[in-house]
Amino acid sequence: MKHPADSPAWKAFDAKFPNFSYDPRNVRLGLATDGFNPFGNMSTSYSMWSVILAPYNLPPWMCMKRPSFMLSLIIPELSSPSNDIDVYLQPLIEELKELWEVGIETYDISSKENFQMWAATFWIMHDLPAYGDVSGWITKSALACPVCNYSTHSFWLKNGGKYYFMGHRRSLDKDHKYCKDRISFDGTQEMEPVPTMLSGRGLEFEFGKTEANLKKSKSRKAEDEQQPWKKDSIFFQLPYWEHLLLHHNLDLMHIKNNVFNNVLGTVLNLDGKTKDNLKARRDLEVLSIRPGLHPQQIGPDKIYLPPACFSMTLKEKVDFLKILKQVTVPDGYASNLSCCIHLKQRKIIGLKSHDAHTMMQQLLPIALRASLPKKVVLPLIRLCCFFLEICSKVLDVDELERLETEIAVTLCDLERIFPPSFFTVMVHLVSHLAAEAKIGGPIQYQRMYPIERYLQRLKSYVRNKAYPEASIAEGYMAEECLTFCSRYFESVETLFNRPVKMLAGR
Repeated sequence: MKHPADSPAWKAFDAKFPNFSYDPRNVRLGLATDGFNPFGNMSTSYSMWSVILAPYNLPPWMCMKRPSFMLSLIIPELSSPSNDIDVYLQPLIEELKELWEVGIETYDISSKENFQMWAATFWIMHDLPAYGDVSGWITKSALACPVCNYSTHSFWLKNGGKYYFMGHRRSLDKDHKYCKDRISFDGTQEMEPVPTMLSGRGLEFEFGKTEANLKKSKSRKAEDEQQPWKKDSIFFQLPYWEHLLLHHNLDLMHIKNNVFNNVLGTVLNLDGKTKDNLKARRDLEVLSIRPGLHPQQIGPDKIYLPPACFSMTLKEKVDFLKILKQVTVPDGYASNLSCCIHLKQRKIIGLKSHDAHTMMQQLLPIALRASLPKKVVLPLIRLCCFFLEICSKVLDVDELERLETEIAVTLCDLERIFPPSFFTVMVHLVSHLAAEAKIGGPIQYQRMYPIERYLQRLKSYVRNKAYPEASIAEGYMAEECLTFCSRYFESVETLFNRPVKMLAGR
């Protein structure tokens, strides 16, 4: 699979709607939504949400590029619109329905004639919080995984005060040695079947507080465990939406970034980012597992935490960071990583999402080899190799099936090493990436990297901070006009005909 056109999702849509697929000029769209601060800082005092459409009727080297993005909505909010995002999406839904039912008259420059063009939205791209806002699935509860849905395996950490998501042994063969291993995992056997993804009419529901639910639970947490839906998705107003194989994508960018932060924060024992702390060790006591890591009271006000196999000594931390600090990469490949590494504090600060992408796939396996025991390094290297392979431009279905099996074993090996607090829902979602790629095709057409870069472009349009939305709308329209004109200039250097920048080492 090199393009979404090669995916089962695309082919199933063609089989279901042959009249639409008969004309290759009919447009298939990917919809992306995300919030950002238009003033270029990390403050959350003001949040603006954008809704962007990306056409897929383009070759791979043109697809998901800035000139083809269509900024359809700008939602001004002091905070996240949450469930109210459907109110802002209503005009877009009406236009999408019109594009599907009526179409729009379009001029074909190759045949020099007008034709009626139709369009359909293929799927939605967003991070996990936006996933919950758009789809209506509660992503902050015991059933936070929208793929496992009602069969999500989670447990409430009493001391950590959150849910952890393990249960990856369900994806193994039932005769695998890990399935009945109680001691190495959370003290239980795992013989449940693999959960199935909700699709079609199964995604529609009767939401709200029913009398039966109110009798069974009085707290919000218990209610969410029984009813994970908080609203009906507005996208079911589209006539074709229920027939799609893949409605919402799991964003690889945010998943990889969170996994990287969990790994790096835990092995370096970074304050505020490590998943191995006193609360995590006390949860091991509650679960009655790994007695060698239980906290020990050695004084009236002093508690000793035995070192874990994944804990680095001071020398190992320095050696690990020195390897990363000495790395040089080609121009434009990544940020200057040496500026983010502080040897005296033994910290890594200021990494961007793309830096985490580079570190996770290329540099982390090399730097970890001489810093941790082999039983810890091997699963982490396999995890990094999984991200490297799943991000390939060309995917093979047989290879994806192999990756789906191997990532289940890798996550089980990590369960035997790291504490339960390490396994947040973002770590758990790694197990579903290969299965989703088998449905939707190459993952670079579904992730948020190009969208996040485009949001940075939108921030540069803000000239009047009193009216950021108007500034972005004006800047977007100006660029659209220039892009349209530049496609017809052959004697002038433009974005479409200028030479490609050659990469050179620093």
